[in-house]
Amino acid sequence: MDDPQLPGRELESAVRTLLEEIGEDPDRDGLMRTPGRVRRMYDELTSGYRTDAQALINGACFEVDYDEMVVVRDIEFFSLCEHHLLPFYGRMHVGYLPRGRVIGLSKIPRVVDMYARRLQVQERMTQQVAAFLMEQLNPKGVGCVAEASHLCTMMRGVRKEQARMVTSAMLGRFRQDEKTRTEFLTLIGHS
Repeated sequence: MDDPQLPGRELESAVRTLLEEIGEDPDRDGLMRTPGRVRRMYDELTSGYRTDAQALINGACFEVDYDEMVVVRDIEFFSLCEHHLLPFYGRMHVGYLPRGRVIGLSKIPRVVDMYARRLQVQERMTQQVAAFLMEQLNPKGVGCVAEASHLCTMMRGVRKEQARMVTSAMLGRFRQDEKTRTEFLTLIGHS
């Protein structure tokens, strides 16, 4: 039997109440374990709040004599809209101009996940990824573009299934220099 004092019991109780409020029986066969599954799901989908950024990077910043643009494109992400708690999902493209310091390739998608696994709005998430890389690497500039589909727009409200949101954050040379910004946008397929 589950201990009612364990963390997350309040969430499970709230899910039971939600099921009752929509007219369901939380004790029926298919729903009996749903409150626990929902608690575990939210633990996973909001793990970004509990991610230690320095442990995530784990010393994977390296001094390298390289000053050309570095781009990681098509980084898949899944997040939860803070307004409706419905998913939004898509891809983020990240580029930076090193100033003698680069970050390990696998770290950029992990940074995206750290911010995506929080209650979010896409605009903030895009800015957070760019600002984090700017702070950690001190590059000449950072560019991030996120493209996503939002279930809150697709399933309810205006119900526009094909609508996609595109957000960008351009810092340093990506903001100041049109040529740098154009190179980045071309490399990610947005000429």
